Amino acid sequence: MKLYDTARQAVVPFEPGPVVTMYTCGITPYDATHLGHAATYVTYDVLQRRLRDRGHDTRCVRNITDVDDDILRKAREIGVHYLDLAAAETARFDSDMKALGMLACWSEPRATSAIADIRKMVGQVLDRGYAYQSGGSVYFDISAFDRFGQISHLDRPAMLALAAEHGGNPDDPNKRDPLDFVLWQKSAPDEPAWDSRWGPGRPGWHIECSALALRELGGTVDLHGGGSDLIYPHHECEAAQSEVVMGEQFVRHWMHQAMVRMDGAKMSKSLGNLVFVSDLLKEYDPRAIRLAIVSHHYRDSWEWTDALMPEAAARLDAWQAAAGGHSDTADGVLDQVRARLDDDLDTPGAVAAIDRAVATGTGALASAAALLGVSL
Repeated sequence: MKLYDTARQAVVPFEPGPVVTMYTCGITPYDATHLGHAATYVTYDVLQRRLRDRGHDTRCVRNITDVDDDILRKAREIGVHYLDLAAAETARFDSDMKALGMLACWSEPRATSAIADIRKMVGQVLDRGYAYQSGGSVYFDISAFDRFGQISHLDRPAMLALAAEHGGNPDDPNKRDPLDFVLWQKSAPDEPAWDSRWGPGRPGWHIECSALALRELGGTVDLHGGGSDLIYPHHECEAAQSEVVMGEQFVRHWMHQAMVRMDGAKMSKSLGNLVFVSDLLKEYDPRAIRLAIVSHHYRDSWEWTDALMPEAAARLDAWQAAAGGHSDTADGVLDQVRARLDDDLDTPGAVAAIDRAVATGTGALASAAALLGVSL
């Protein structure tokens, strides 16, 4: 199997051991699951299915960010407790994922479950000279970490722009450098706060994933993923603080899902250009939703259009009508699908292989479609 590695900027062999440890950044549960979320989690679901097909055991951890700026802001706006909001939206997300036929996560920990782990990790970063206290908060000192930029390969102006866009607050006067990032932040009067030796506060965004990944998986992670919008600052910062504490490589392979666009811009809650999975499920078979997603390569950003779901539904009907037959040719289709998935998770190529089998009357072998998470 070969997969593109974001840090190495190349398609490289992915050769894990019998047990594959995976961490994929989960939702901040303050709104419904949109198609951009679904595309990310379908990608890692298909990857797990092929890895299991190859004989591996997969342990995929997907966190729930139940305390951060976004969820606190939304809870404040609608007048509910942030954990009540998180519980309701997590339940809705879980329902959407189940409907889409996702493999169950090995673990799905909440950020608020790791406060003790987070405080310990912040202390370790401070004690090793890679962080400083200022204004009641604790910041990572990027000048002390010479590999900063190893994941994103971005220059400083690009980092500054993305930090501002993704809540990095480069104008924070308590920072020594605008690119320094918060590990532990002083809580506002109406925000949750936990005691610490640096004063009451709450975790920074990046430290939550580091603490959960290390607690749940115990060491260097085979593959870490999420949407490509997380490469910087989230994953860059996550790697820096983790490697300071671990003293070794945090992640062997970084894999990122490209953005799904709508109306010319990436699909995002902040822009409001969203297609919700729950709305699609009212009209379409969830297997058709998966087919609409896997018809695009995970590294290609693509545009949502109203034509995609009718096309996917028609494809599903054709596959089902042709299913059931078995022949040597059908076995060849399964081999083709496996080969496409082993080539940088080429799901469009896998879909095309099944389409060809259907068109020539071979029949869509159920086990081939199952590798895409589509049961026939």
